[in-house]
Amino acid sequence: MPKLRYLSWAQYGELVTKLADSVNSSGEKFDLVVGIARGGIPVAMVVSDKLGSKIDFLNVKSYTDVGERVKPKILTTIIENISGKRVLVVDDLVDGGETMETVTQYLSAEKPRALKTAVLFTKPWSAFVPDFSLQTVDTWVVFPYERGEVRRSRTQKRQRELFPEPRPKQAPDAR
Repeated sequence: MPKLRYLSWAQYGELVTKLADSVNSSGEKFDLVVGIARGGIPVAMVVSDKLGSKIDFLNVKSYTDVGERVKPKILTTIIENISGKRVLVVDDLVDGGETMETVTQYLSAEKPRALKTAVLFTKPWSAFVPDFSLQTVDTWVVFPYERGEVRRSRTQKRQRELFPEPRPKQAPDAR
């Protein structure tokens, strides 16, 4: 089980703003920012606001529990026509890279003029390298909007891995 890294709302806000500033300072212009639901939605909102771009969302299912991935499946798609447009796809992180690869292949079929990607975090083992990324991490990042989800992790085994019971305190040696 990976080590957990919890982000506060303040840390999260700073990171999302830093990513938006990084994309903005690149000088690249985007007609549309596409957020990958769930984690990419708030990131997309901040980035699109900073860039002054339209926003849309794509819903992809790729996790069944904390640390348990499945083949990504696109559940709902964007409504904007992206043909000939400059598109930035954003998410909170790239883990193995399968979700971002699936999304970029899917959107490429619509013939955008440019298609770039931006994330807060990239895992060192990712097969996909985003165009913009703030940090490489090998921990499981717990975003402030998913703390309850981590606590409610479905399996008892996963609960024990995430929240091991504290060892009973040893009585002081009575010498």
